[in-house]
This record gives sequence, C-alpha cells and structure tokens, in this order.
Amino acid sequence: MIKLDYHGFTQLAGDFWEWRAFHQPNGSDDLPRIERPRDWDPDWSRSAVKKQRSDLGRFEERWRNCDGSGWPIPQQVDHRLIGSALARVRWELDVLRSWELNPRFYLYQALGAFFEELLKNRPFDGERTAAIVKCLERAPRMLADGKANLAQTAVRPFAAVTIEILRDIGPRLLTVVRELKPLITSGSAGQLDSSAEAAISALQGFRDWLEHRLPVMSEEMGVEREGYSFFLRNVALMPFAPEQLLAMGAQEWERSVAFEALASERAKGAPELELVPDQAVQMTREEEAEQAIRRFLEAENILTVPSWMAHYRNLPVPAYIEPLAELSVLDDLTSATRLGEDGLRYIPKPSGTLGYFERSAALDPRPLIVHEGVPGHFLQFSLSWAHENSIRRFYYDSGPNEGIGFYAEEMMLQAGLFDDSPRTREIVYNFMRLRALRVEVDVKLALGSFTIDDATDYLRTRTPMDYDTARAEAILFASMPGQAISYQTGKLQIVRFLAEARQKMGSQFNLRAFHDYLWKNGNVPISLLRWEYLGLDDEVATLGVDVGLQK
Repeated sequence: MIKLDYHGFTQLAGDFWEWRAFHQPNGSDDLPRIERPRDWDPDWSRSAVKKQRSDLGRFEERWRNCDGSGWPIPQQVDHRLIGSALARVRWELDVLRSWELNPRFYLYQALGAFFEELLKNRPFDGERTAAIVKCLERAPRMLADGKANLAQTAVRPFAAVTIEILRDIGPRLLTVVRELKPLITSGSAGQLDSSAEAAISALQGFRDWLEHRLPVMSEEMGVEREGYSFFLRNVALMPFAPEQLLAMGAQEWERSVAFEALASERAKGAPELELVPDQAVQMTREEEAEQAIRRFLEAENILTVPSWMAHYRNLPVPAYIEPLAELSVLDDLTSATRLGEDGLRYIPKPSGTLGYFERSAALDPRPLIVHEGVPGHFLQFSLSWAHENSIRRFYYDSGPNEGIGFYAEEMMLQAGLFDDSPRTREIVYNFMRLRALRVEVDVKLALGSFTIDDATDYLRTRTPMDYDTARAEAILFASMPGQAISYQTGKLQIVRFLAEARQKMGSQFNLRAFHDYLWKNGNVPISLLRWEYLGLDDEVATLGVDVGLQK
C-alpha cells in the first residue's frame, strides 16, 4: 500500500469531512450542529449502516497509511485530529450503538433537522420552506428504520424517556404548523399540512410501538468501562481513566461548594437579584452586557475580539418553536458560511417557573453570555470556523469546546467582571458546582451504576436545580456518554496548559496571546494543543492508538 504524504492526507481529510457531513447523526446537543450538503438525504436502514461501516473501514485504512512521524508538529496534530474523528464514528456505530439501542436516537433523526431549521433567524422564503417540508417528509422513513433496527435490541430506559418526550407530540406539532403558516411562502401550506400529518402519524405510531414492547426490553444502557475508556483515549484524547475523572470531579465539587459559601458570605446584606419584568428589558440588558464584556476583554488585555465578529443576542422564543422547546438548546450559533450573522439565544417570558439557566439569565445575563456567547461558544466557534486550516475548522469534540466555555466563566470571575454584583458571583459558583457534579453523573451512567432516575435526583438535590432541567440533563448524559465530563475535564486541562505555558515561557509568556491561540484552535483537544504550543508529547504518546476498534 502506498504511503500518503501530507498532501495526500489533506485529500483524505477533505473526503472524510464531506462524507461526515452527510452521515453525522442529528442529536440533542447544540454544539455539534453542522451544515449539510444540498443533496442530504439521511438513511439509517440496516443496509445503510453496513455501508457506513464499509466506508469507515476504508477511511481508517487510508489514515493508517499516512506516516506522519516526520511531519512538523502542527501537521501531526492534524493527523491525530482525523484519527480522533474516525474513532468517533467507530464509537457511534460499534460501541455506543444508539442506532440499534436507543429509540431517542430516531426521534432526533425524525425531528432534529426540522428543529434546527426553525431556529435560524431568517425569512421563510421558498428555499427554507422547502427544507422544512422535506425534513417532515422524511420523518416516517426515519422512524420505520428505527423500528427495524430496534426491534430486538432497544433498551428500556431509553425507550421510556422517548415515550416521555413524545407525549402530546401531535398537538404540539400541529401548533408549530399553525404558527408557521402565516410566515411561509404562499402555496406551501398544503405541503406543510400533509407532511406534518404523516410525521405526526409516524411519531405517534412509534410511541405506541415502544409502549407495546417496553416490558420485554433490556435494562442495560451503559457502555461499560472498556467502551468508555475507548472514548476517552481515542475520541476525546483525554489521558484519564474513569476513576481519575471521579476523583477530579469530587475535588472540584468540594472547591465550588467552599467558594460558593465564601461568595454567599460576601453577599450578605446585598439585595437579591430581581427577575427582569419582560423579554424586551432582558434583551436590552443582554445587548448592553455583551458590549460591556467585549470592552472588558480589551481593557484587561485578556482576549482579542476581532472587529469582524458578529454579536450574540437574545430574542423571544417564537410561537413556532415553543411547542418543541424541550428537544434541544434554544440557540443558533451560526456556522462557517454564516459568520456575518449574529448568534442567538431564544428566551422565554420571565416567570417564577423558569428553568435553572433561564432563571439565571433573567436575573443577570452575564454568566450565560460568558459561557454561550462572548467570550464563550459563539466567539470561540466563530474564530474556529474562520480558521485557515479546514481540518481544524470542521473537527468537533465537546472536551475543548465546553472546556473553554466553562473556563471562560471562572476566567471572567477572577478577572473581576462580576465584582459589581456579589449575588452574581454566587450564580457563577453554583454553575461550577453543577459542572463538577456532571462528571460523576456521566461516569456512573456510562458504567451502569446510575440510572436516569438516580442521575435526575442527584443533580436536582446537589446543585440544586429544578426537576425538569435535572431530568433533561440526565436523559442527555445517559444518551451521550462523555459529553457531561467535558466541561470540568476540559477546564482542568486548560488550567494545567496555562500553568505549564507560563512556567515554561517565563517572561515571554503573554496571557492574551495564549488565549488568542486557545480560542482560535478551540476545536482541538487540549492534549494536542500542549504538544503544538509547548512541545509536550507525554500525553499524546499514549493516546489515539486504537482507530478501527471492532466491537
């Protein structure tokens, strides 16, 4: 077999990203959302999965035939990134196996693209209307494939939560359609009605099918230690064992509780934060706060925000989105071809029943802006999507992305952004408590020592948070092992990386330059960034060696 040089490797990478854009499954996490090719027509029939495996095997073979040992370190980093991306597909197909174990998977193949299309803040022109109708038209086929693939292997806890999510799906989807009709192009109402009717019938039939088969389904939903370790070392490129993660999470939870206690003591006598009176006021406050945060980053010499960068804004939840709000995070962080558009988070009306994160934003928008907007996900993704290296532009793993979002919170806390509001400092430390708890929840769900009910109760009582948010988090983390650890582990890796850089570079260390490098390359696992930035290969030498694992 002919060995590939770097040019041949970049061709492999381009071929893989094109293939991945077609085959990456939809999910409930907002960060992995991607742009799809115009001819995208997903297929999760058993024969299509077999074809995916065959294609993946050929990509893996091409990857192994790239001898990058003599390449410059940045090119070797790119090689490791594609290895990690290939391992993620292997993880999805052969270890996690959501396509044949988890009925919730098919809910997102049926409605995920439809929901993502609704989130865009664009006119409902002919092209967009056609895309919405097409998403609904394919839902019955997606669910029929689901029944065939799940018939002998569906897992009861996943089926039960899918039934929960599908409660009243008919009336909810009809409400979406009713609210869309005045907005879409004339002449499309009939297509929308017929496609929605077929989708509703299929969704309700899928729910009934699950309820009928529920008593005979398996209870086993974890990936167990071997599978979880494969994810850590080959997909996330994290040099940790599950037991180390538990110890790290426990220590950080204790630290967050201790510092939250200090923040509460400092806040004594300060007035409680009050909910905004309405969405208009919240939108104004958010806009002012985002601008102030940009000025703060510049004034304190923390991080560069380019002049071309769009803004992160709030909008009221549209009536055509609200009935499906529990499907995923209500935001649109744009994409590589939409860098001129503002990133958005849709906000509900202020009330006493707001969920955990929505309530925090209605009290003070800044903690959520810092994580989700600037300097967090929206800024980091925009910088990465503008990266001149397409390999780094399209690579995704939640470890660095969520790690940066979480690190940004404490970075801004320590830099003094919240010094004007002791009560807001309490919120930030409570966020820290939640992210530390997520580590234990993630590991124990993956290893099978937590049920979804256990995880719900644990998050609800030890954060504390409202039941609905805790339940949604538990369901997400059970379905996506390795996602919930990423906030805390990614942040800890960044802190270590910063400390090593400062120690090694001495007087040459520049905090702003370090952050600019980290944010621009924020899609890249931290173990690889240490190697590229500092020449430290102690972690990467033991990671990413099992691409092609068969289960």
